[in-house]
Amino acid sequence: MKKLFGYGLACLLCLLAVTACSEDDPTPSATVERTVLVYMAADNSLAHFALEDLEEMREGMQNTNGELRLMVYIDTGSAQLIELKKENGNVVENIVREYGDRNSAGVEETLEVFDDVFYNPDYSANSYGLIYWSHADGWAPYGARITTRWVGQDTGDGDNRMNISELLSVLDNAPHFSFIMFDACFMSSVEVAYELRNHTDYYIGSPTENPGPGAPYDLITPLMADEDAAVEMASAYFGHYEDNYNGGIGISNSNWTGGTSICVMRTSALEALAAATAQALQGATADGDDVADAVFDYDQRTVSSGHIGYYDFRQLMEEVTDEASFSAWEQAFLASRAYWSTTDKNYSMVVGMFSMEGANGITHYIPGGNTTNDEAYKSTSWYQDAGLAQLGW
Repeated sequence: MKKLFGYGLACLLCLLAVTACSEDDPTPSATVERTVLVYMAADNSLAHFALEDLEEMREGMQNTNGELRLMVYIDTGSAQLIELKKENGNVVENIVREYGDRNSAGVEETLEVFDDVFYNPDYSANSYGLIYWSHADGWAPYGARITTRWVGQDTGDGDNRMNISELLSVLDNAPHFSFIMFDACFMSSVEVAYELRNHTDYYIGSPTENPGPGAPYDLITPLMADEDAAVEMASAYFGHYEDNYNGGIGISNSNWTGGTSICVMRTSALEALAAATAQALQGATADGDDVADAVFDYDQRTVSSGHIGYYDFRQLMEEVTDEASFSAWEQAFLASRAYWSTTDKNYSMVVGMFSMEGANGITHYIPGGNTTNDEAYKSTSWYQDAGLAQLGW
């Protein structure tokens, strides 16, 4: 924390020195409606997708109205920060800073980028947005058991990943966001959204595996500065994949026919959802293994024992509560869900196409079978505030 604010202070003193001594001061950039940072931790197996998405962002900026400044941090082996802005009908692109080879999943490195964007007066705006682009694995802490994804992966020097608790420490040093979007797998997790609730108005993610090509940035970039950006972006994202959906026939990364799913949570409603969950669970009992067998599972990966953790939240509550309690709880659930859409089937790299029947967009962990994961789960704010201890979980 001290390094971040020290860096910002050093920059401020430098700017003051220039102002005091120079008669040829550069004209400050006009304040735009929204500055959005796309943070692409792509020094991993997704590197080629990052370059394609960056080109889509350039195309999308052509259709903006000048109210968006898009900052893109991209690391495919050597990291740089790029500014994209529409001026006088043209897309202006500037390389702001070259960072070289680094761990883009590291807290210190991420803080440095946030400082370069959000504490630079040249990039000030009336509001802000964040898109985190990488591999991911929801709430699950790296090292507990799951070793394929979570939030952020950098394999340039070893295998480095960022836990949600570390992401929170980064967000503590950022402005409040109009939206945070995860272009990454398994991030429509109530546990993660709840942890991030105080940092953003809307939380966007997929409950299952993201399509390889990711978000259609040529379509969503023009929407990023809109007042209702989160829902509009999610709708455009889904519409792109729905239009090309064909049950997975002939699927490839250049012809994605396998559909997708995406959800937007309204963070202002999440504390009420936690309270409603705790209320509904009073007197309830449930065996984790039995519930897991009865509830829709978004995660098609298999392990030797225990649950991985991405089960349908609505189905879970319907399974463990009585009809009256569930009906009251469902109102809070629907209030927290601003947008949800899925194609009939989604694609998993493990099993191929699988049915999304019974899916409602928001995932929830079901403890059972893995002591390390279960103990880690008990430390989440959601576990504590949603009263899950009442189930003996």
